[in-house]
Amino acid sequence: MIGHRSIAATPLALLMMIAAMLGSTPRAGAQSDAELAALIDDLVVANHILYHQGVLDGYGHVSVRHPTHAGHFLMSRALAPGQVTNKDIIEFDADARPVDGGNRAIYSERFIHSEVYKARPDVRAVVHSHSPTVVPFSVTQVPLRPVIAVASFLSPSAPVFEIRATAGMTNLLVENAARGKALAEALGPHPVALLRGHGDVVVGPNLRRTVSRAIYTEINARLLWQATTLGGPITFIAPEEAAQMESGRDASREGHGPNRTWEMWKQEALSRSGGGRP
Repeated sequence: MIGHRSIAATPLALLMMIAAMLGSTPRAGAQSDAELAALIDDLVVANHILYHQGVLDGYGHVSVRHPTHAGHFLMSRALAPGQVTNKDIIEFDADARPVDGGNRAIYSERFIHSEVYKARPDVRAVVHSHSPTVVPFSVTQVPLRPVIAVASFLSPSAPVFEIRATAGMTNLLVENAARGKALAEALGPHPVALLRGHGDVVVGPNLRRTVSRAIYTEINARLLWQATTLGGPITFIAPEEAAQMESGRDASREGHGPNRTWEMWKQEALSRSGGGRP
C-alpha cells in the first residue's frame, strides 16, 4: 500500500502498475457518450426505415428517450424523415424545449412525445405518423384490431383520440402540452392510439420494437381492410393469443424479436439511400 509514503519514494514498478490499471478502466462518461452516440445512430436509421417502409412520408417524426438525462428525449429538427442525419438530432427537455437547438426549426407536435414520456415511464421511444391505411380506421366506426400475428400488440383494439373532446375545433395538430396530455391519456397503457383524421402514435420499450410496431400497424390495417372487402365474419387475434405472442417476443434472443427485422429494414434503407450511412 502507498499509505503515507511520498510518491517519490514509491517504487517505479508500482507507479507503472497503478497507471496501467487507471488507464484500462473505462470512464463512466466515456461509456455514456458511446451509448448516446449509438442511440443517435439508431434514431437516424429509424427515420430512414420508417420513410422507406411507407409509414412516414415528408411528415411525421420518431423520438427516443435520452439514456442518461431523466425526462429528456432525442428527436430530429423539423425535417423530412428521409433526409435526417446525425447532425439534425436535438435533445429536448421534459417540457419539449430544445436543450441546444440553436436557431433550427423544431416540430410543432413535439408535445406528443414529451407528454407520452411523462405519462408512461415504460416507454423508451415514440413514433407519430400519418400511416395512410391506418387513417380510415380513425374516422369510421370500424376498430383497428389485429388480424396478423406480428400485430398482436394491437389487441383488443387501438383507441382513438378525438381532439374535439379536448380542444374543440382545431387544426388537428397536437401542438401544445394540453393536447399532448390528452392524447397520452387516450393512449393509456396501449402501444398504439389513432388520432382522428390525422394518423397514429406508436410507443414501445425500445426504439427498434417501436419502429417494428409502427410498420406492422400499417401492414395490419392494410390486411384488415382487405379482409373486410371479402365479406363475412373476420376471425381476429384473441387477447389470450396476443398475450402469448407478445410474451414470446424476446429481443435478446439472436435471430428473434425486432433485431431480426431491424437489420433487414436498415440494410434496405441504406441501400435505397445510396449505399452509405444516412
